[in-house]
Amino acid sequence: MHRGTALSNTPYASLTPDLVLDAVAACGLWPDGRLLALNSYENRVWQVGLEDAAPVIAKFYRPGRWSDAAIVEEHTFAQELADAELPVVAPLVFGGHTLLLHDGFRYALTPRRGGRAPELEAVDQLQWLGRLIARMHGVGARTPFVHRGRLDRDTMVRQPMQAVLDSTLLPVSLQTNYRAAATRLDAAIGARLEAVGPVRQLRLHGDCHPGNVLWTDAGPHFVDFDDARTGPAVQDLWMLANDERAMDAVLEGYRQFRDFDDGELALIPALRAMRQLHYAGWIAARWHDPAFPAAFPFAAESRWWEQHLADLHELADELE
Repeated sequence: MHRGTALSNTPYASLTPDLVLDAVAACGLWPDGRLLALNSYENRVWQVGLEDAAPVIAKFYRPGRWSDAAIVEEHTFAQELADAELPVVAPLVFGGHTLLLHDGFRYALTPRRGGRAPELEAVDQLQWLGRLIARMHGVGARTPFVHRGRLDRDTMVRQPMQAVLDSTLLPVSLQTNYRAAATRLDAAIGARLEAVGPVRQLRLHGDCHPGNVLWTDAGPHFVDFDDARTGPAVQDLWMLANDERAMDAVLEGYRQFRDFDDGELALIPALRAMRQLHYAGWIAARWHDPAFPAAFPFAAESRWWEQHLADLHELADELE
């Protein structure tokens, strides 16, 4: 059993800078002592400087979140995409393995790839992203995930809802109202999914928001496949398109390489609602991790939960 479990309140308490450096050195690399902690809350991610080589990114996986098999499946998918000459950052291989273990922590190393945020108002960039995502989906449709999760109501709605209700973050005075709002939204999501009917499921990036797309003079590349899962193609599109014009541009590029079922567009309000519910549940479930109160102090305030309830009803109104 690795140090820390899903039940641990402080899973990264023993993940010191020295341990990070030792883990990188254990791969036969030579850290020069430079460490830069990168913004990541679910996992812990560091940029590590090396002697006479470009820095690497060391990602230490949250204990208990994914099985080893699920993490390896993520790595295999990223490598498949890289082998198809798609601009993704795949883990480095050491001794035939990408999932590494040091002092109880599971981790992976990747090359450092910099970049800036995409310009989502630029039609040419949206079309470019659409073309690349279509090619990613072409690879994703070849075989299914076996060990990773699905984009479904249980994962994105019911489990997060229970995490909120079990948390001390939600004010007692709002518990009944929260349960009613979340239950109403869950029903509205279910009705929309049923109305749309079955859609093709495939392996996805899963969390394709602008922060996971980095742009350089050579174009974009995709990072952070930690939320890779099975779901509909539109999941990897809607967070990059903030209005109808933008979605038209993304789909214009997408259709140059892959067919798209326009019926999936009706899923976007449901997917947006699922993400909103999941976000609050994620914070509630991780609140005992010291990084979370520091990063999300607003979640300890009643007014944030009052606004969250109003948002849930607004999303239900849209769906109904």
